[in-house]
Amino acid sequence: MKKFAVILSGSGVFDGAEIHEATLSMYAIKKQGADYGVFAPDIMQHHVINHITGEEMPEARNVLVESARIARGKIQPLSKFNPAEFDALLFPGGFGAAKNLSTFAFDGPDCKVNADVEKAVMQIHNAGKPIGALCIAPVLLAKILGKGQLTIGQDKGTAGAIEKLGATHKNTGHGEVVFDKENKLFTTPCYMLDANIAQIGDGAENIVKAMLEYLGSRGL
Repeated sequence: MKKFAVILSGSGVFDGAEIHEATLSMYAIKKQGADYGVFAPDIMQHHVINHITGEEMPEARNVLVESARIARGKIQPLSKFNPAEFDALLFPGGFGAAKNLSTFAFDGPDCKVNADVEKAVMQIHNAGKPIGALCIAPVLLAKILGKGQLTIGQDKGTAGAIEKLGATHKNTGHGEVVFDKENKLFTTPCYMLDANIAQIGDGAENIVKAMLEYLGSRGL
């Protein structure tokens, strides 16, 4: 049974992991006969957003603790990630990828990436295993690897930032998956487009299917 490491960035689209993308990705993995383990960095969130008003709240939350809400408590600190135990890496989107896992939301191409995130990506990449990213999360791969063909949908500003980081952007629509064969990267736009939950489910299903087909074709 193939096993994915799913990396979360909190709980909630505006300050953490996008819950629909995270949940439907885990559902797709299990539905297609694979398994997963969930990880998140043990760090404080950049800030906490009221998801009704969009306003910042005067409190502090931990990314690992918040991500545990989605994982139902079955989660490990990303510092304990062991690449030998997994066949693939998957990043759901949400602003947490650009605020907690990196500083892309604030610094654009000049952003920094969390050290544990960068380490996990490089370990899997160097091992020749596939990496998937949904929504805004592909910016992490562009920043860390400085190469690759990726998609975040059709947003010109974000696409331009990705290309400044050394990657190539490809415009896509709902449910489409871009596969970079050379770098073993799989990306899909999800909520970077004006999408509904069914379209998010299609994207999650398609990216997991593509990654599993790759793993099967390579005998990995």
